[in-house]
Amino acid sequence: MSDQRVYVFDTTLRDGEQVPGSKLNTEQKLKIALQLEELGVDVIEAGFPVSSKGDFTSVQEIGRIIKNTTVCGLSRAVEKDIEVAAQALMYATYPRIHTGIGTSDIHIKHKFNSTREKTLERAVGAVKYAKSFVEDVEFYAEDAGRSDIKFLARVTEAVINAGATVINVPDTTGYCLPHEYGEKIRYLYENVPNMHKAILSTHCHNDLGLATANSLAGVENGARQVEGTINGIGERAGNSALEEIIMILKKRLPHFETGINTKLLNSISRLISETMNMPVQANKAIVGENAFAHSSGIHQDGVLKLRENYEIIDPLEVGVDHSKIVLTARSGRAALAYKAKQLGYDLQGEELNRTYERFLQVADEVKFVNRDHLLKLLENVPVEIVVR
Repeated sequence: MSDQRVYVFDTTLRDGEQVPGSKLNTEQKLKIALQLEELGVDVIEAGFPVSSKGDFTSVQEIGRIIKNTTVCGLSRAVEKDIEVAAQALMYATYPRIHTGIGTSDIHIKHKFNSTREKTLERAVGAVKYAKSFVEDVEFYAEDAGRSDIKFLARVTEAVINAGATVINVPDTTGYCLPHEYGEKIRYLYENVPNMHKAILSTHCHNDLGLATANSLAGVENGARQVEGTINGIGERAGNSALEEIIMILKKRLPHFETGINTKLLNSISRLISETMNMPVQANKAIVGENAFAHSSGIHQDGVLKLRENYEIIDPLEVGVDHSKIVLTARSGRAALAYKAKQLGYDLQGEELNRTYERFLQVADEVKFVNRDHLLKLLENVPVEIVVR
């Protein structure tokens, strides 16, 4: 494989679905899974099979229909979990079992009432058991962000020897700063003797708003798989937003490659938002309603002269038809003339100045000047203002 290939692991249907009120049925999961495959993700984490009959069925049916993408089922380091995951994945063309255990001292003591040595033993046993069912086994070291790095390295070496093909290093609580997370990945990359036999993976949560930054720090320090969700949905403050990571790699770190068709990012964002009843905030990077909208006169004038003045991404790259010029009281003459021309009016000189003065009177009374407002202005018809 290319050392610069970054694999994209989507967990929208598993970690993303843990958002209260966003439960999906099997039919909805199948629709999303097919769109994720078309998008070009490398791995779809389809669910946690042992958790419910519905999740088991969803993983099984996704495994049946997905042909070009790895289908993954989550399990704890428990034999029953692993057996059920294997059963759910029996029809998958490329099955993966994702098993693991907490490796931080706080989890070992207060979650499992255990010791480091017993944790290491359970980790190795889980991987060996999963390996008896499938070739592709990913191990997650839960709460790796707060784990002692030397113990984490011991666990990593041991589970790779047991057959793990991917090592997931989750910042489960969103605790790490980017340089800390990057250093953790770099330490494993450089100090685990058999690390070349597996892929390091990032799995970052957004409790401090650093999930995307931490994921990129991981990639820059040796991780070659990134895990996240569309729109950044997930437990608590959410997961790494895959659309952000993908576009950062494309625009700022182009020496890294993914198999993603970025032109489908906007459409799948809308599908996830509508299906899971999770509105996307307007100012959300890449896929928010205002990501390519301009209302300031200075910005509008600049972007109309040359899009690159204020946009580092061409909207077409992510499946948005065009930039949006929004007429508000902050808009200037250039934006007014541009919007008028779209309606068939060529405003210039004094005519533009007169219309602009009338435009400002309306704009001071409404949140934005819509098409109907503008048409009446251009036809010299008094504008009926409805303040909302």
